[in-house]
Amino acid sequence: MIVKKKLQTCNQESLNKLGEDLRALRKAQNMTLNDLSETSGRSVSFLSKIERGLARPSVTALQEVAEALGVPVGWFFETDGPAPAEERPFVVRADRRRKLTYSGLSGTDYMGFEDHLLSASLDRQLAMGISTYEPGGSTGDDLYTHEGEEAGMVLKGEIELTLDSQVFRLQAGDSFSFSADIPHRYHNPGKVEAQVVWANTPVTMKRQ
Repeated sequence: MIVKKKLQTCNQESLNKLGEDLRALRKAQNMTLNDLSETSGRSVSFLSKIERGLARPSVTALQEVAEALGVPVGWFFETDGPAPAEERPFVVRADRRRKLTYSGLSGTDYMGFEDHLLSASLDRQLAMGISTYEPGGSTGDDLYTHEGEEAGMVLKGEIELTLDSQVFRLQAGDSFSFSADIPHRYHNPGKVEAQVVWANTPVTMKRQ
């Protein structure tokens, strides 16, 4: 009986975490439950129950929801098993970073860069991440904007930061900050991999 109760508690914690991750990801993409319902084909009631930890979605249902949000279904699962409960809200171990994708994009590998989330959750006012750029890699040929402010520092390599009509060449150790409504772009003009650690506020995964 005690073992069964512990198992039920563990299962409910997993459902609660799934719901929290889904809600945070949806809000970071500025999507309402109605928006997600339309793109996933699942009812608002069902999606709301998942977010509140009251429904156990099938793998198929979760794949449809993940696809609607532009992330792999693995976003909702920890590959090495659950992180310790006491550190899960605050700490992200190096081997547990989640790969970021953005609304409208299934991935960014084709552009020669990838983002990983360093924050423990998207359900906050600020998000921190790390971007890795292959030689020649960039955020795309065009400039983009989003809500809020952006800041960061080049960890290694060099980065060409374009802010509207201005272009800045940044080396390891250089930092930057700007209003994210300024059209911008990142590009690695060097011959070695570049890495940038960054922070955005408010949290958004929707690019314009």
